[in-house]
Amino acid sequence: MLHDILILVVGLIIGLAIGFFAAKHFMQKYLKQNPPINEDMIKTLMMQMGRKPNQKQINQVMKSMSKFQ
Repeated sequence: MLHDILILVVGLIIGLAIGFFAAKHFMQKYLKQNPPINEDMIKTLMMQMGRKPNQKQINQVMKSMSKFQ
């Protein structure tokens, strides 16, 4: 009885660890392939706010966004 419970608990812990690392790997891969924001989105956003951005401003925003990811 105790042996069965121990096997169940160990199996659950191993399954959770494998699931966590697999989900982390797939999420990082997805975000690398589909970044949440890109230069075109920043340019469109700035133009909607009434500013005509130059490439230096776009690069500054991209650099500041990459620090938080």
